[in-house]
Amino acid sequence: MSGNEKIAIVTGAGSGIGRASAIALLQDGWTVTLAGRRKDPLEETASLAGADGARTLVVPTDVGDEDAMRNLFDATKEAFGRLDFLFNNAGMGVPPADPDEIAFADWKKVVDANLHGSFLGIQNAFRLMRAQDPKGGRIVNNGSISSYTPRPGSIPYTSTKHAVTGLTKTASLDGRKHDIAVGQLDVGNASTPMTDRMSKGVPQANGDTMIEPTMDVDNVARAIVYMASLPLDANVQFMTVMASKMPYVGRG
Repeated sequence: MSGNEKIAIVTGAGSGIGRASAIALLQDGWTVTLAGRRKDPLEETASLAGADGARTLVVPTDVGDEDAMRNLFDATKEAFGRLDFLFNNAGMGVPPADPDEIAFADWKKVVDANLHGSFLGIQNAFRLMRAQDPKGGRIVNNGSISSYTPRPGSIPYTSTKHAVTGLTKTASLDGRKHDIAVGQLDVGNASTPMTDRMSKGVPQANGDTMIEPTMDVDNVARAIVYMASLPLDANVQFMTVMASKMPYVGRG
């Protein structure tokens, strides 16, 4: 390393928002560790970016596993020497259902990925960022519109995304003395495999089912590059990027 590189970790980098964001960061000159459950999609992300192999590191990682997450950050430090940016993106949901119809095992899977994974990302990023020279860095959590407003039948996903907002606010305060800036990107209906069902119709609060507008995932990726590019004395605390006509603001 020449000392001028910008080093990032993106979780959930094998598809969707994570893939688009990792590619955008690589194209902006970042060096990026690609984390996700499966190796092949991560390698495909690196290939799609056309990145120099020296600027990517593929680390298959279950974000809900404490040892796996420590290994992810240790591998990044060993390969690149430091960490400047973490996009805490990986997450999942389960099919819509009422609370009494949701298996506890499914609840726990969502909590492990969305909440435990986000906490472990913050914990390990703090561990590296406060000790490196120069110290500090930036963390962006993927919050979702569900951090504020639920969909019917989404209690595991919505609960964890509300909790991510608590992680963001508290870590933002705790990071100040270490020059660690923490923000959150809340996304509404980016067009990814996770939102394919929008084109078939999704349940609404009034009991109807409707097809919801989506937007190109590149809008999210460009927001991540902007947030990552800021100097550490500036922070986007919360940003919402959403399909303009999705039913969220007011009564839709």
